[in-house]
Amino acid sequence: MTEANLNDPVTRHMRRDFCRIRLGQTVAQALDSVRQNPPEGRIVYFYATDDEGRLQGVLPTRRLLLNPPETPIEDILVRPAIAIPHSATVLDACEFFTLHRLLAFPVVDDEKRIIGLVDVDLYTEEMRDLEEREEKDDLFQLIGVHLTAAQQSNPVRAFTQRFPWLLTNVAGGIGAAFLSGIFQTELRKVVALALFIPVVLALAESVSIQSVSLALQTLHGQRPRWRTLLSRLGREAATGTMLGLACGLVVGSVALTWLGQGKVALCVLGGIAGGVSAAALIGVAIPNLLRMLRRDPQVAAGPVALASTDMVTLLLYFGLARWLLA
Repeated sequence: MTEANLNDPVTRHMRRDFCRIRLGQTVAQALDSVRQNPPEGRIVYFYATDDEGRLQGVLPTRRLLLNPPETPIEDILVRPAIAIPHSATVLDACEFFTLHRLLAFPVVDDEKRIIGLVDVDLYTEEMRDLEEREEKDDLFQLIGVHLTAAQQSNPVRAFTQRFPWLLTNVAGGIGAAFLSGIFQTELRKVVALALFIPVVLALAESVSIQSVSLALQTLHGQRPRWRTLLSRLGREAATGTMLGLACGLVVGSVALTWLGQGKVALCVLGGIAGGVSAAALIGVAIPNLLRMLRRDPQVAAGPVALASTDMVTLLLYFGLARWLLA
């Protein structure tokens, strides 16, 4: 598969020797039908259809082989089946693989009738002998690299994918301006607070981007789960708290030495400690949540995390200033 083929209709490259089973069959009947009509290519999944050929569900090979012969097929199907529309391009199909991380997808027409099959062999021949999970993860990463390269080679497509997410930064900047207006009394009373806004935001944003980068690395080859996400959030909260306190103590000491104002120094310390801690949590949470919502975290996570970090950090910094300087 070359970059020139990525805009081809997926129907041009799909396989037509997929394993079809009937919805009313039992496990034994389904196996018999497969033996009588074996496909030419390798078997990835079995696809259950109704009498009109409409896709009703997917049956992994393991379920078919390990369930009792008398088990009805409809009792062990995976529903709903994720299918690629016949109007999709090869590039569209590539996005299905990177988002859903399955080894194959059925191709359906407008009536939801299955007309073919696309598997990872469309993108690489490396899958034929892969049995280990790590090797499969490498394959999905390889597909992701192909997808990213193709998207970046088309400026218009890159713009349409990236610009909407940059609007979150525009909204964040406008929100930050409104927050500054709300707390302008404190800023006028103690002008020194404004002097440290850049460093407070810079530290929080840096930690947020670090956390986003680490989260994107851990998402390679894995599906995010709530239990795993909560565990990562706990670890990142501890790390973010230590980073925030360390940075806050350094900058707060500078503020105290330079200005000689203890309350300003405490505002700086608290703003940095709270902002950095929140930024670490945001940086881990956003990529995982975007992946759960079937969005591309590589494009969206950075802008969303930075905009959220700025708003939370300024709110903590200004709120602490209002409380201490009242």
